[in-house]
Amino acid sequence: MTGQILLALLLCGVTGYLLGSINWGIILTRLLRREDIRSFGSGNAGMTNVLRSVGKLPALLTFVGDFLKCVAAVLLSGALIRLLGPLDAAFFPELVKYAQLVAGTACVLGHNFPVFYGFRGGKGIVCSAAMMSVFDWRVFLIILLTFGIVFLCRFIISLASVVCAILYPVYTFLLCYFLDYSGSPLAAHGDRPFSYLVIVTLAAVFLGALALFMHRANIGRLLRGEEKPITAKKKS
Repeated sequence: MTGQILLALLLCGVTGYLLGSINWGIILTRLLRREDIRSFGSGNAGMTNVLRSVGKLPALLTFVGDFLKCVAAVLLSGALIRLLGPLDAAFFPELVKYAQLVAGTACVLGHNFPVFYGFRGGKGIVCSAAMMSVFDWRVFLIILLTFGIVFLCRFIISLASVVCAILYPVYTFLLCYFLDYSGSPLAAHGDRPFSYLVIVTLAAVFLGALALFMHRANIGRLLRGEEKPITAKKKS
């Protein structure tokens, strides 16, 4: 049974990574301009650089593509677990959630380090948000609100992303502890074991730290006051 579970989780991870490696910023830029988005602007193969270097519509399509690929990875993980996992296991609900974490995290890694494009991709913010939207909509909504508030204050996407990366593990732990964990003060409303709380929080810490690592150059510019805000282009 353990081998069957490990095989299912491994397949979830591989599927998530391969889906994540499909980088829509690179694909769309090559289709529209026959050039590599990584040769423009920040050199990042993500929505923000596509917006700055190519335009609004390609950026929107990049966002949609990157968001949906992670949603697909997380949803497919549930199907794989149901296909290969032990349906009669007492911890099956937790197993499905763990599979979603594995697939979503692997998808983010695939986006950041795509095997199809020399392991040079984006920064994983859109993919991380997509995973949150399926895995825990409560965290997703709070992160979305946080991102919106920070962005509207400064109009700097990287600043909003960094703040959300720092707060993501905090939000995850607090919501899971008070609403899901069976040993919380609101235990009547939660049924998840302590191991679930630990694993979910550690996954959030890893994804938050990964996002900060991918934004290390942006953090340097933010500290120096050199990071540029998103502004509307003036018509000539």
